[in-house]
Amino acid sequence: MRIIREETSVPVFGENGEVLRQALLPKIFGSYVRRDLISRAYLSEFTASLQPKGRDPYAGKRTTAESWGVGRGIARVPRLKNSPRAALINFAVGGRLAHPPRVEKKIHERINKRERILATISAIAATSYVDLAKERGHVFSVETLPVVISDDVAKNVVKTRQAVSLLEKLRILEDVERARRLTRIRAGKGKMRGRRYKEPKSILFVLPDKDSPLHYAVKNLPGVDVTTPYEVNVLSLAPGGVPGRLTVYTEESIKILEDRFKDRVSFIY
Repeated sequence: MRIIREETSVPVFGENGEVLRQALLPKIFGSYVRRDLISRAYLSEFTASLQPKGRDPYAGKRTTAESWGVGRGIARVPRLKNSPRAALINFAVGGRLAHPPRVEKKIHERINKRERILATISAIAATSYVDLAKERGHVFSVETLPVVISDDVAKNVVKTRQAVSLLEKLRILEDVERARRLTRIRAGKGKMRGRRYKEPKSILFVLPDKDSPLHYAVKNLPGVDVTTPYEVNVLSLAPGGVPGRLTVYTEESIKILEDRFKDRVSFIY
């Protein structure tokens, strides 16, 4: 990986959307965006959460069904005793599955630790590119990314209506409205299984503490996610493996990210 952009400064916004000062972004925000690594790391982190499943080896086979043999003018499939109903075979009603899920199946896409760290740094850097955010489908009017707010904002904004007013002043509320407008009912049986709605991803807030008042103010907005700089990963930064999510950081969060990856900057070249 190589640095393609020097350290840049971004405005720090206050509670009323005014620019308080300029903040210098750490070197990790200037790293090269590796789409291939981000996609691979996303698959690794996503599949790590999947639960292995398998079918009982005797499922569909607990039957006394036997073939009646030849000379009866019917198919030679296993049939139940004193009944013409077929059983045991995979194409019979209530029969066994031909290829059931196996416990031995490898469902976790493994990735090297160094690659995962590089992918995370690359996904963080992608949040500072306006063209990548628009390519993901985000709608906003702010001129520079990422959006950085002062630490006081995270403490003073305690109500959802205050958070909505803040996002409107930061000119990124349009993206929340997009997520609200495009939320739809899922097609298929998932409606009955606790995942009735499909909701687009909107703004990601990176806050120093999940107990921050701003967290509780924004957590119920459509498509909005909240994480900390200690936990931020490719799953939250690049949903679907596509980099460039519209992200809001606090000043303290950026400093924590810089400290978290300061020992890793040496091998970003």
